[in-house]
Amino acid sequence: MILTVTPNSSIDKTYVIEGFGIDRIHRPSNITSAPGGKGINVLRVYRELGGGGVATGFIGGRVGEAIVEGLDKEGIAHNLVCIKEESRLCLKVVDPISGTQTEINEIGPQVAEDEVEQLKRRIMSLLDGIEWLVLSGNAPPGVPVSFYRELIEIAKSRGVKTVLDASDEQLKEAIKAGPYMIKPNVHELSGLVALELVTIEEICSAAKSLEQYGVTIVAVTTGRSGALVTNGSHAWQAAPPEIEFASAVGSGDSFVAGFLHELADGGSLPDALVLGTAAGAANAATYGAGSCSKSSIMEVKRGVTLNALF
Repeated sequence: MILTVTPNSSIDKTYVIEGFGIDRIHRPSNITSAPGGKGINVLRVYRELGGGGVATGFIGGRVGEAIVEGLDKEGIAHNLVCIKEESRLCLKVVDPISGTQTEINEIGPQVAEDEVEQLKRRIMSLLDGIEWLVLSGNAPPGVPVSFYRELIEIAKSRGVKTVLDASDEQLKEAIKAGPYMIKPNVHELSGLVALELVTIEEICSAAKSLEQYGVTIVAVTTGRSGALVTNGSHAWQAAPPEIEFASAVGSGDSFVAGFLHELADGGSLPDALVLGTAAGAANAATYGAGSCSKSSIMEVKRGVTLNALF
């Protein structure tokens, strides 16, 4: 079982518009709308692969009601904290002709101090029977930068492994608590180590350096070229096969879901990297975040290549 924390959940709406341009009227050829936020996306794909879990986080207002309605419709278990302010909307415009993707993501609600404490207590009450606590995405206004660090410390005291997928100051603060696993992309890892990482050797070296914080697994997604993972002693790189690209939104979250599902099934680290890479690529062939099917993931998995780096 996994517990995913999405502090800044949303309704994600994606428009597919061929030939998108500014100062023009457009009529989308395809529209998708679903509850979103990184932790929700992770759980969606994790469930699709056959795993179980619960989503928690903040919701508020009519958008919050729509999030709950959408989760119920999908059969995704949730235990959310209601707040006074409205949850956010996130809009994506995908242009298949130009290959561009434009995102307009609201900042999110202002969260009160007592609401933050309520979510902490809720998470503590949900940790029994949980193997992985997944902390995904940056938090909305009002949530202290120490939020994820404190949750990692709580989870470690309860024997629960943590996965951290955040960026900027929240990543820099949370890693001090020694999460079991982190999943940055190359840009986020570059920011964390204050270096521009370009080559695989540079990325591996930076990932390995995070041992100093007590991190056991570092998985780095590298866009369309795939991902790599290291446990400090060994490292592997996986590359997906060619796919018909649609949208990258949710691919990192799908990677986390596939990776954790393989580990939960007793798989090895390289096997987890392969399934995670397959899930990320399968998601990139769809227009909805985390909307890839198990069959599509397994089909992509057959074409994933794996190489040992050290």
